Amino acid sequence: MVRSILDGIRGVLSLLVYGINTVTCCTPLFIIALVKVVLPFKPVQNTCRRMLTAIATTWIAVNNLNQKVFNGIRWDVQGIENLDPKGWYMVVANHQTWVDILVLQNVFHRKIPFLKFFLKKELFWFPVMGQAWWALDFPFMKRYSQQFLKKHPHLIGKDLEITKRACEKFRNIPVSIMNFVEGTRFTREKHSRQKSPYMHLLRTKAGGMAFVLAAMGDKLQHIVDVTIAYPQGAGSFWDFVCGRVKDIKVRVKTLPIESEMLGDYLQDPQFKRDFQDWLNRLWHQKDEDLARMLG
Repeated sequence: MVRSILDGIRGVLSLLVYGINTVTCCTPLFIIALVKVVLPFKPVQNTCRRMLTAIATTWIAVNNLNQKVFNGIRWDVQGIENLDPKGWYMVVANHQTWVDILVLQNVFHRKIPFLKFFLKKELFWFPVMGQAWWALDFPFMKRYSQQFLKKHPHLIGKDLEITKRACEKFRNIPVSIMNFVEGTRFTREKHSRQKSPYMHLLRTKAGGMAFVLAAMGDKLQHIVDVTIAYPQGAGSFWDFVCGRVKDIKVRVKTLPIESEMLGDYLQDPQFKRDFQDWLNRLWHQKDEDLARMLG
């Protein structure tokens, strides 16, 4: 009972720090974003993007300090030694909880450029953070089901068009483009419904990754393959801020981007099959790695 109360106090204090940090950083963030909108000149835009990224990097640094003070996490991280903060990366990872994002930001802070995520369009309306993601040029995607596309075929390829437009903003400043290729967070219910061939992972969705590689293959230097494991279970965000998520293991592999990975995912059926096969092999290896990490 006493431990639960203490954990709750810790969680409230940690949340308070997150909140103050977010409001403090978002104030200048929104002002600079407004300047970027009002003055659509390339030199101004690029300067504003650098300033926005610097603010976001400061936000992450304070969040990491918050975790160090309140959460008492035992980190076990391997594979980040040869990364370059001025490089261009495509980052892929398994996805179990919203805590994954904080884990990735912590592990890669100042190791690679600021992570940019592809987000559901609806998340734009998430208070404060949704507008901050927009200010930082996070791409917002409208996802269509196969059934919907059959009824509205003119929307086929719309996601590729949005991806290409988003990637154009990433060509002048080093960036790390993040993709959770499972498309959603892992749960046992989703795993069963999908009849996933993996023990600890969901089926992959290769299209988004293939689109980004096609749009930025000439700029991106490596694929960073990240495997995240929570030996005591992937807790909720509340569990995390209360310090109940004690052990986090992260394994990072840096992979080359081969010419065979670049192609027309929509119009070339053979390339589509080959790319899916490559990603599925990567996911089988990740599943084995996860099994070892979880003991």
